Amino acid sequence: MKANIGIRAHDIEPLPLEQLVKEISSKGLSSVQLALAKSFGDQFQTGLGSLSPGLAHHIGRAFRNENLQIALLGCYINMIHPDQKERRKSLDRFKEHIRFARDFGCGIVGTETGNVNADIVYTEENFTEKPYQEVVESVRELVEEAEKHGVIVGIEGGINHPIHTPQRMKRLLDDINSNNLQVIFDPANYLTPDNYLEQEQVFAEAFELFGDRIVILHAKDIVIEDNWIKMVPVGTGLLNYDAVFSYIKKQKPFVNILLESTKEPHITNSIAFLQEKYEKA
Repeated sequence: MKANIGIRAHDIEPLPLEQLVKEISSKGLSSVQLALAKSFGDQFQTGLGSLSPGLAHHIGRAFRNENLQIALLGCYINMIHPDQKERRKSLDRFKEHIRFARDFGCGIVGTETGNVNADIVYTEENFTEKPYQEVVESVRELVEEAEKHGVIVGIEGGINHPIHTPQRMKRLLDDINSNNLQVIFDPANYLTPDNYLEQEQVFAEAFELFGDRIVILHAKDIVIEDNWIKMVPVGTGLLNYDAVFSYIKKQKPFVNILLESTKEPHITNSIAFLQEKYEKA
């Protein structure tokens, strides 16, 4: 069984739509995470109020013509932005993505959970109870919209967000209690200088807590630099893909594995690395 590998479309150089899909297809990839503003900033107006079934079908058809699945619409917002007007604009933009996701041929819209600051910088203030409760409020609003349209809200956790541990992710899933809320699992995002030597335990706990809710797997790699985690292209770092794939291959066959933080000239080698690890799992 081969791994089902895709990439964030904006990790490919900016190209017109038809050239972009051909470039992605030529690499032997099967799917994309599509962030409209990042891939088509100059080609199409994609801001709040711009989406329509026609635009979504036009973009979706280009990917289908190259047999590429739009596995995830990326609409990464700061859902707890300190400026309430900015927060409202972001939530409305995400909800617009939800309404038109099916016209793209996509069933998942994804985001991280944001930051207490307008500038996304690391702060342990994100880990306190108030930001968590604000995340619950925002996610609940998004999920209620998703339930109306038969779409999944994919939430990605990470060490610089309110959902910063597998336990916090499990708590969010329990508090919202909707099957329209699922998990984008990026194993690198839960690693710190303190736990990266215990990756097997970290990942095993994540799979135990929410493995059944994983709908997308992000693939990047890590190194330790200046006593902090630095993200690097897949296959060039310390991430234990043997541990990840031992679970994923068995429990989540054909789940979309989307390359992240991996650009040229690393893409071909990273794909080969993942395929080899997956086949040996």
